[in-house]
Amino acid sequence: MSTVTDKVVVITGASSGIGEAAARLLASRGAKLVLAARRRERLETIAQDLQANGAQVAIIPVDVTKRNQVEQAKDLAVEQFGRIDVWINNAGLMPLAYMEKLHVEEWEQMVDVNIKGVLYGIAAVLPVMIAQDSGHIINIASVAGHKVGLAGAVYSGTKFAVRAITDGLRMELVSAHRHIRTTLISPGLVETELLHTTTDQEALNALKARVPGKPLNSQSIAEAILYAIEQPESVSVSEIIIRPSEQLN
Repeated sequence: MSTVTDKVVVITGASSGIGEAAARLLASRGAKLVLAARRRERLETIAQDLQANGAQVAIIPVDVTKRNQVEQAKDLAVEQFGRIDVWINNAGLMPLAYMEKLHVEEWEQMVDVNIKGVLYGIAAVLPVMIAQDSGHIINIASVAGHKVGLAGAVYSGTKFAVRAITDGLRMELVSAHRHIRTTLISPGLVETELLHTTTDQEALNALKARVPGKPLNSQSIAEAILYAIEQPESVSVSEIIIRPSEQLN
């Protein structure tokens, strides 16, 4: 039996890409899932597919920039399954652009989704995990949280923030002797819908030039998530960086 069997996992941004791939992989290992995203119809399709194969899945439309909606996802998980073992902050935006083009609204969206959305997820689940004295918070960041890419200053800023928040949380939990693990997963270029949120073609060309070969697929990131979750409670995988083989930075 997989060590993931019967774990209750909440995934934000679960309607496509990494979130969907993680949902499908974890369901195949026996996890109980709460899938959260803005697109109800996509969540319903995924849930029906997983339920047809015996998975226990609940869905809830959530915009992670709305704290009350994130709290509702937490409430649904506790009401339906009685606990939360893993919370995956996956929702994110990547509208790359050169700063001189002043895409200020896009900057604000990235801050709201990529930073505040993660904070709202932590705020929702942390009291539950403290009461349980167990749990695992996984934040999806980016290699852009380690090195700034051309035309990615603001995006990198949000992912540097997620990296700092995750490690700061880890330190606090360890210092307080909480049995709650944290993991930061930093993918390189992944073939997901994130690529289509960039409206600046010049910035998109700069991104693609940094990865001359094949991008990662979402399944590879889902496998990294599974690896972190499957470790014994005494083992905390603090961070995973995963790049396409031909990506330099």
